[in-house]
Amino acid sequence: MQAATLPFYAEQGNECDLFEHAWKKQLPLLIKGPTGCGKTRFVEHMAARLGRPLVTVSCHDDLSAADLVGRFLIGNGNTVWSDGPLARAVRSGAICYLDEVVEARKDTTVVLHPLADDRRILPIERTGEQLAAPPEFMLVISYNPGYQNLLKGLKPSTRQRFLALSMSYPVPEVEIAIVQAETGVSTPCATQLVQLAKSLRCLTEYDLEETASTRLLVSAGRLVASGLSLQGACRAAIIDALTDDTATAEALGEVVRALVGDAP
Repeated sequence: MQAATLPFYAEQGNECDLFEHAWKKQLPLLIKGPTGCGKTRFVEHMAARLGRPLVTVSCHDDLSAADLVGRFLIGNGNTVWSDGPLARAVRSGAICYLDEVVEARKDTTVVLHPLADDRRILPIERTGEQLAAPPEFMLVISYNPGYQNLLKGLKPSTRQRFLALSMSYPVPEVEIAIVQAETGVSTPCATQLVQLAKSLRCLTEYDLEETASTRLLVSAGRLVASGLSLQGACRAAIIDALTDDTATAEALGEVVRALVGDAP
């Protein structure tokens, strides 16, 4: 049987080594970093590299403990227990990735505590089961520190159960390689996109919730690779993705025109 291809990931430091050591020692991992910097791709890459199935949950305001652990369902006149994604991951020895965990309801993260410490168990209160995690299971959570406030943040009792890994946007040479690998554009085009992102990330006078991420650069590169002009790709994939404000979009457009012009 042919081995599965690893999802592309450009290593920036020792993050792959840290992840592998955490998995071997059955330690949970917290990944911190801005939106679009590669957190999810990193976890996908490591799951494939370690040969483990990956269960990903995109957390949101309405995510409840039952959504994660499971619930009783009624069908054909019978009541049947149905595991949630967290319970399925524990049973199968998968890597469970909770993306943007601070978006979930605060009472939801409490169910992670016995799974993230030395007990490594998932209590299922509805059934009375104490689900023990096998050695292959790993819990990984992530969040964007830029979104943190008094209402959205990890409690110290949760945070201190995890190893922590900080990620950021790659250095220019690595980001250029990522854009090329993901899109197939030329080195000059990828370089222009990365230079543009560097300039946009330095802007502080505009009220942008996010800045130009590596993900947005890849989207722009894919549009260029399909035949759209570089300026048009930057407008659609970067400027209009970052703001709805007309004045701000025009100001960002001036930066784009200054750096990429009408280059094809």
